[in-house]
Amino acid sequence: MESNAQGTTGEGLLARLGFGRHRPTSNSATLLEERFSRRFQVNLVFEGILVGLLGGGVVTAYRFALSRAEKILRLLTEAAAGNPLAMLGWFAFLAVLCLVVCRLMLWEPYTQGSGIPQIDAEVAGRLDMPWHRVLGAKFVEGTLCALGGLSLGREGPSVQLGGMSGKAVAKLLHRPRGEERLLVTCGAAAGMSAAFHAPLTGVLFAVEEIHKVFTAPLIISVMAASVVSDFTVSQVLGVTPVLHLVFLNDLPHADYLAVLLMGVFCGVLGVIHNRGMFFCQEKLYARINKHMPYARVAIPFAIAGVMAFAWPELMCGGDAIIDHVFRSENLSIWIILALLVGKYLFTNASFASGAPGGTLFPLVVMGILCGALFGKLTVIVGGLPTAYMNSFIVLGIAGLFASVIRAPVTAVVLVFELTGSLDALLATSIVSIVSYVTANILKTDPFYEHLLANLLGVTPDDPDLNGQPGEKVIHSFVVGAGSKLDGRCIRDVEWPKNTLVVTVERAGTEILPTRDTRLQALDELMVLMDTRYEDDRNKELRALCRGSLVSASSPGQ
Repeated sequence: MESNAQGTTGEGLLARLGFGRHRPTSNSATLLEERFSRRFQVNLVFEGILVGLLGGGVVTAYRFALSRAEKILRLLTEAAAGNPLAMLGWFAFLAVLCLVVCRLMLWEPYTQGSGIPQIDAEVAGRLDMPWHRVLGAKFVEGTLCALGGLSLGREGPSVQLGGMSGKAVAKLLHRPRGEERLLVTCGAAAGMSAAFHAPLTGVLFAVEEIHKVFTAPLIISVMAASVVSDFTVSQVLGVTPVLHLVFLNDLPHADYLAVLLMGVFCGVLGVIHNRGMFFCQEKLYARINKHMPYARVAIPFAIAGVMAFAWPELMCGGDAIIDHVFRSENLSIWIILALLVGKYLFTNASFASGAPGGTLFPLVVMGILCGALFGKLTVIVGGLPTAYMNSFIVLGIAGLFASVIRAPVTAVVLVFELTGSLDALLATSIVSIVSYVTANILKTDPFYEHLLANLLGVTPDDPDLNGQPGEKVIHSFVVGAGSKLDGRCIRDVEWPKNTLVVTVERAGTEILPTRDTRLQALDELMVLMDTRYEDDRNKELRALCRGSLVSASSPGQ
């Protein structure tokens, strides 16, 4: 207990955190002053607007480039089809594209893959990417991969482009590292918002998947960036959603057993998706360790060449599949299953190679196919009316998204923004929750968390292999009524290691805490911690602050 009390009052723990023996350094003091400054919180909103303008502009240009590249791809391959010499010329052109993409990947390695794990690591303080190189290389690489027809999405690269736009704003304004990470989060939200034309999804994805901390200043600044980004892309590309779905009929509550079963169905498919992706990346492609990255990236480019003339619907993100599903109402189960398996295998081969591109839009397409497949089965086996097919398609997106990424709230909001209707809210929430729980029960890692661990070369149980001090960050926690902290003095609390309570805000008044400070319900604690242990310490502190219907006992009882 002595070490905890000492660390809480400041001297021992400050030394362990790297602030010296007695007081925080001037830099940490400045960090505290800025954190509590009302002007700082207002400035974050204006900076979020700047990030939204820049990030939205970059992603708008990126979407425009991808759209033109895909149109050129379709024109060239349709013209070459049936002409052996022209088809051979197309494969030669793909070889050139592959060469250029690989050269860019070697020039800037942080552009490999979707870019979301890199942004996660940047926000966590584990990477410091050169924003100008990443912006330029990722933009060109993504465009060339789309021109080649690889089964990759634009959302992951858009998140990385947006995040690097946020970092560019931070660098241009000479902001400290802690604030820079907040603006990277704002940029990630702006990128997702512009990619999906869904501002609320951008906000939830950035907070739920990337930053993983909900605070008022963060939420407001992220919302500012996301909304401004969406407005920017609307002015150039129009207000039509990227994918507009119609939710026609909600299932009667008496048939909600089908909703529960669909949640399990999507959860199992999400597990298969993740395990297959991880196996292909870590077991199959990992065997190719010579002539990197050319030998790996050449595989999806070669497959894309075959698909261009054998099965063109599978190319790129999957817009052609969506058109096929909605225009052909009488698709058989076998055609839907073939499209689902084919899209998954091609996306797996493309993404696992390390090619610069994402999986979110292909994931949405696969969710549509999952919903269509399950809907067909319920119509045939369960005798449900065909009018509910569209409903199952919408639920498939939410279910697969929640099980693969483990972001159920974002999945529900995404469906809401794609349909523009709250009619599906209850069913979508049920499917997302059941799918999320199913994937967890089957013990499969969330997609991006697993990729982040691979990127950093660590495991969840060993986040600090190098033993070097991490950055210092501050998080806020509210003492819940009846929690383990309610009514206790700071000296009597067994605080998590490597944490320091730096201030207590009570009813708008800031209190400098001492060992004898007694905490009360609704106190807002500002806790300093090391980024190496940030996730674990956040969980431990949230558990300490969690309220209860039964009042916590005082130390003397």
